[in-house]
Amino acid sequence: MQAAEQPPADATPLKRQLRLAERRKKLTSMALVLPVAVLLFVAFLWPIGALLKRGIDNREVMDGLPLTTSALKGWKADAGTPGEPVFDALAADLDAGRGTPKLAAAAKRLNVEQSGLRSLVMKTASGLQAPAEPADTAPAGDGAAGAASAVTPDAARPAARDRILAIDERWGQSEVWQAIASNASPYTPRYLLAALDREQAADGSLQRVESDQAVFVDVFARTFWMSGIVTLVCLLLGFPLAYVLATLPARISNVLMIFVLLPFWTSVLVRVAAWIVLLQGGGLVNQALMLSGVISEPLQLVFNRTGVYIAMIHILLPFMVLPLYSVMKGIPPVYMRAALSMGCKPFAAFWKVYAPQCMPGVLAGGLLTFILGMGYYITPALLGSPGEQMVSYFIAFFTNETLNWSMAAALSSVLLAATLVLYVFYARFNRPRQQRGAR
Repeated sequence: MQAAEQPPADATPLKRQLRLAERRKKLTSMALVLPVAVLLFVAFLWPIGALLKRGIDNREVMDGLPLTTSALKGWKADAGTPGEPVFDALAADLDAGRGTPKLAAAAKRLNVEQSGLRSLVMKTASGLQAPAEPADTAPAGDGAAGAASAVTPDAARPAARDRILAIDERWGQSEVWQAIASNASPYTPRYLLAALDREQAADGSLQRVESDQAVFVDVFARTFWMSGIVTLVCLLLGFPLAYVLATLPARISNVLMIFVLLPFWTSVLVRVAAWIVLLQGGGLVNQALMLSGVISEPLQLVFNRTGVYIAMIHILLPFMVLPLYSVMKGIPPVYMRAALSMGCKPFAAFWKVYAPQCMPGVLAGGLLTFILGMGYYITPALLGSPGEQMVSYFIAFFTNETLNWSMAAALSSVLLAATLVLYVFYARFNRPRQQRGAR
């Protein structure tokens, strides 16, 4: 019999060929996605991670006073003033850090804990600087006396505790040492608690700050309230506009869509400046109302919450219209005609048939508008009074004015957490609707 034909020696089984082809396809896809992933990490994830870390970072005092913070471990405020080793460590740290940025940063950080500590640290560092001594302090021809006098200044120098207390008696107060000891950890919840108007008591419990210092909870409440009002008004104005655009013929709706997109082509700063001109006492809005007889004297429409609402609604309205329009455009019109043909009244057909199908657009537009409204800074700063400033104003203040980046990072972290909570609620509320739509 003729032997069965054998496959070539270099032949590869089909299963292995498919596996290799699939692997090459995955590697090619990963190579195409890798630049985008790197860009996403560098431009988005890494800055957010650095921001969150900055809100709890507390290394300034440890870097500026390493020996002192180490010597204070285990010390309690009720034990009174620390012992001589702690003063020795403080003197060594101040001598080593005099004139360096690390000591300046540590002094500034301590001043946040207790007013006046920055000047105390810098004053003590300058006071500990010993004056230069002559090279030869011994009289000529007296070797023994000269050797003794060369040793005497160091031996007779006062202890570090006496020297530091002689410079400033505040070093004898336990509150000063408590401020240093409380910053002996590389991380602290102080800034996050301060962003929520809370602080940590001496016993470790949480308590509300004094009423004259409790500002940020009200600021967050104002931010959420104003963003909610703007979102609601944008929904009331954008829903009928999106409905008209979705039901009109394409030739007309495309022309009208240009007017919806027109604000995107104009700078936010230019639009805010234009609203200042329009809404001021002698502006076109007040003049038109007075000429029509609606009012007898100009209304205060600028530098208050009314002006902020008007400008924010004008800027954010397209972000509500576009998601609604995209959803409404995909709803077949035969649904409404079928409901009407079965005897359903027009409003009932709209409310029971059409409106539920628009909910994904309402949720997406509402979420987008609300999140963008929470981060507004220029519009309230230019059109509002101090009572209309939102969280972003204080973030910019701590970043640019006081250079307290940790506090700015803490406020940003709370705002980011609120945004993530809103997104989680949106995802949980919208998922059942998507599943019902799929079925």
